[in-house]
Amino acid sequence: MIKNIKIFPNKIKVFFANRINDSFLNIWLRDHAKDKGSWDSRSNQRKTFTAKINPKISVKNVKIRDFGNSVDIFWSDLKKPINYKSTFLLENTIKKKKIKNPNSLCLWTADKIKKDIYIDFKNATSKKGFKILLKNLHKYGFSVIKNCEKKMISVEKIAKKIGYVRESIFGGLWSFESNKNMADSAYTQDELRPHTDATYSNDAPGLQLLLCCHYDAMGGESIMVDGFKIAEKIKKEDKALYNLLADIEVKGEYKGDGVYLEAKRPIFKLNKENKLVQVSFNNYDRAPFRLNDKKTLKFYDAIRKFDLIANDKKFQWRHVLKPGELLIFNNWRILHGRGSFNGARKISGCYINKEDFDSSCRMNKII
Repeated sequence: MIKNIKIFPNKIKVFFANRINDSFLNIWLRDHAKDKGSWDSRSNQRKTFTAKINPKISVKNVKIRDFGNSVDIFWSDLKKPINYKSTFLLENTIKKKKIKNPNSLCLWTADKIKKDIYIDFKNATSKKGFKILLKNLHKYGFSVIKNCEKKMISVEKIAKKIGYVRESIFGGLWSFESNKNMADSAYTQDELRPHTDATYSNDAPGLQLLLCCHYDAMGGESIMVDGFKIAEKIKKEDKALYNLLADIEVKGEYKGDGVYLEAKRPIFKLNKENKLVQVSFNNYDRAPFRLNDKKTLKFYDAIRKFDLIANDKKFQWRHVLKPGELLIFNNWRILHGRGSFNGARKISGCYINKEDFDSSCRMNKII
């Protein structure tokens, strides 16, 4: 709620009821006007020709409306005022108080994972249950959907609830069993140590879905590891190694099946606020690259520490997927693996883009 406003030559200062105050430049406010001439409410797109706004545009007058819930701004270039909601201004204030997010991440070790990561398929596809699924995926980075039909349609239904199926070198929706003719290690019966997928892709998949359609085997536990927890531990114990893993771009590559893919990024990808946004680690797909001798030795120290933590069972959630169970996880956070097995095991699955998962979370007010 707005209590008062002061006009200055190139900006206005807004005083809110929660004791926050902030100044908004005139050109920024004019650029973000949402009157009919400036904004297309149907498409949520700007109509304003920003380049033609006078950089010295001024405010003639302001009038607080709706008991402080909005303000009319009278611009020097317009006859009619433009209304701005107080919620819009408050959401965009630089000085806003940080509110604790009730849906914040839970960085975990194996002993912290309880039964709440499980959800029934029927529940997961309901309006209320779908929101619970998204909350689990955001909070823990993974979830298990039980009692699915043991067919590809189950994978497709969950994927389309979240976004859409991502096409990749493996196709869109795919199934796999052990197959020595395929170029990927996922098609073997050997142990797969924890890793993230598609380090060879410039934009790695966000979510991965794995549905157990058939299991007549011994072993083959699915393994989940919280990459953000590994990062937290390394940062606490050895900040220099953490910084190294956030600085060195590691090259990943995929050769085979008629393609040669290559990309590079740090194992710990940080944003401009130095907040961790992605963990990307795959020792199977790491390609050759050179550093100076000193940095090379430090790099091997860093990935040794990372990989040993990832393979420490205290950090691993392990579970043999039963037919009808669908494991879904965030490939930008969770490392996944699989124990070795003997017998027959058929898995169906797909990828979903990270942006589509984020979109679904925003639409459901998870983030």
